[in-house]
Amino acid sequence: MSPKGGPVTLSQRGSFWTAASVAGLALWASGAPTVVYPLYAQEWGLPPAVSTAIFAVYPIVLVPVLIVFGNLSDVIGRRAVILMGLGALGAGSIVFGLAPDLTWVFVGRALMGIGVGLSLSPATAAMVEFGGPDGARRASSATTASTATGLALATLVGGALVQYAPAPLHLSFWVLTAVIVVVGVAAFLLPRHVRDGSERWQPRLPRMPLGERPAFLAGALGISAAYAMGAIFLALGAQIARDLVRSDNAFIDGAIISLSAVAIGVVAVLARPMRPRLAVTLGPVLATAGLGLLIVAGLAHSLPAFIVASLVAGAGYSLMFSGGLGLVTASAPAHHRAGVISAAYVIGYLVQAVAALGLGVLATAVGLQLALEIGAPVILLIGVASLVVANAPRRIPLTA
Repeated sequence: MSPKGGPVTLSQRGSFWTAASVAGLALWASGAPTVVYPLYAQEWGLPPAVSTAIFAVYPIVLVPVLIVFGNLSDVIGRRAVILMGLGALGAGSIVFGLAPDLTWVFVGRALMGIGVGLSLSPATAAMVEFGGPDGARRASSATTASTATGLALATLVGGALVQYAPAPLHLSFWVLTAVIVVVGVAAFLLPRHVRDGSERWQPRLPRMPLGERPAFLAGALGISAAYAMGAIFLALGAQIARDLVRSDNAFIDGAIISLSAVAIGVVAVLARPMRPRLAVTLGPVLATAGLGLLIVAGLAHSLPAFIVASLVAGAGYSLMFSGGLGLVTASAPAHHRAGVISAAYVIGYLVQAVAALGLGVLATAVGLQLALEIGAPVILLIGVASLVVANAPRRIPLTA
């Protein structure tokens, strides 16, 4: 736990799972408003473009935070930056819990973007460092599984509270706040970073060794494809369930969306021995099937097709994300690990923001079903690009 007379700290195993919990909170925060969007639309008369804009504020704010502070934990330590991020996440959740109007919702979403921007990269880097000899591969599968757990809790717990508990616009965010506090206490016990005084922090773009750039690009594209597909379920999933599938029960809708998260987590665990290049090769195939089934579910107003679409798309997301993250973490130099991981997340979240906003504009202009039929193939092209880059012939092979 700690040296005799020193501060109490978590064990290596405890530190690994605390960092994984922080990564899980990132997706819980991202997905927390998912089942509430239809209520916002009903309460305040919002078109789909505004609902997706609420979602998109999160990655739009998160990206500059990653760019400016992505390498901060490489200098001052993982624990300090994770705690900063959890503080901002908690503040955002509280604002949502109090929100009387749309302005407060946008402010809360922005604070959550700041929190995840600060905490996600150091949490991922910490998992690599506390993960033992196979840290990079273990961190990629654990990050995928923990973020899937966060998303499942966001949609399942949120759906139950919206449907059956009082204060449906606010209560789920107070539950999230309580979880953030618990994880924050554990994060406070992470090992402290000891500075050697040889490096001062300043914002800077990561520099990848020339031979590792193809692996980084393939990984970043895999993460981007997963995040873009996630935007469909997180920004529009509840709206698709209500307007296209014609389900009016928030708990059922949240439970179905959570099936996607369950598939993400299960596949991440089962596919842990899989090489990242193979994962980003198989992922787009499953993603294509899942989004195709989602379009069918809307056309046929079919709840069973929506359920299967969530499961298959979740499996595709899992392989694209875990494979992509595995390529990135394995290619990152140890002394700039958080900065390189942040760069990959920057690309992924930029793509997610563009996807969410584009889908919202399309849904408002031409309808939700046609927006899916136009947007899904565009998103799948990103996954195909990851597959192509990962499998392109090169003198230096992609390794895990």
